[in-house]
Amino acid sequence: MSLLSIQHITKNYASHKALDDVSIEVLQGSVFGLLGPNGAGKTSLIRIINQITGPDQGHILFDGLPLNKTHINKIGYLPEERGLYKKMEVGEQALYLAQLKGMSRPDALAKLKVWFEKFEIKPWWRKKIEELSKGMQQKVQFIVTVIHEPSLLILDEPFTGFDPINANMIKDELLAMRDKGTSIILSTHRMESVEELCSHIALINKSKKILDGSVKDIRKAFKSNTYEIDYTGNQVALANGLWSGYKLLQNEAHDGFMRAVVKAEGDQTTNDLLQALLAQVHILGFREVIPGMNDIFISMVESAD
Repeated sequence: MSLLSIQHITKNYASHKALDDVSIEVLQGSVFGLLGPNGAGKTSLIRIINQITGPDQGHILFDGLPLNKTHINKIGYLPEERGLYKKMEVGEQALYLAQLKGMSRPDALAKLKVWFEKFEIKPWWRKKIEELSKGMQQKVQFIVTVIHEPSLLILDEPFTGFDPINANMIKDELLAMRDKGTSIILSTHRMESVEELCSHIALINKSKKILDGSVKDIRKAFKSNTYEIDYTGNQVALANGLWSGYKLLQNEAHDGFMRAVVKAEGDQTTNDLLQALLAQVHILGFREVIPGMNDIFISMVESAD
């Protein structure tokens, strides 16, 4: 089931169309990648979901009901530009922000103690935000975003400022929340995070949605019948013995073996390629090259320009 159903959203700012008939379904208990180049319209859509602004056309359903003010406390939003009060003590600020999300002070205090211990920042409770490193500030910002256990979590470049160890810790927390039923919208330019975390994505470019679906299905749809082969044997024979319907894209020496990249340009099967190769070389490894989300992102945006 969809927790968030975005239906035919259009948004204009003066003469600029920020969103043009955009529809997206965010499933319950999933991580959804909201992708696009800078200025594509992602932030405009996030602002509409958070009810900071409203759409000119279209509507949004939250858990089957029209999105309204009662849903605000069911949403957690971590913007790219962080917004903590630098002169305020960390603990008091966290309590204040938790109460803004409808939590009582005792409940907020109990949960914050758990999170601060988990993220190893308990000694900073009485420090001012300006005394913390950027990574520590990011931890505090993440905690106050999720402390009220939202049904929908919206994250805009959540790994900025984190070292690899802390980034992995955040990823683990996100996956744990997903497994408990939280729906997560991840807006990022880090395509490796998309492949690691997201089950579905939508790609917006110049206000229009130009691609959506499951990450697995999209990557399969962009396959190009290209294969990577590790082999030993006569590299000259492989280079000079190109067969009808195949194109040798790469043939390079590695430590103790050669690696070739071959593209099938006809109706040949994988078995056909293997038989042709076995007649010339000894195969050590054979795998299909499936494009990553980074290559797909670039291809789709450039083709839409």
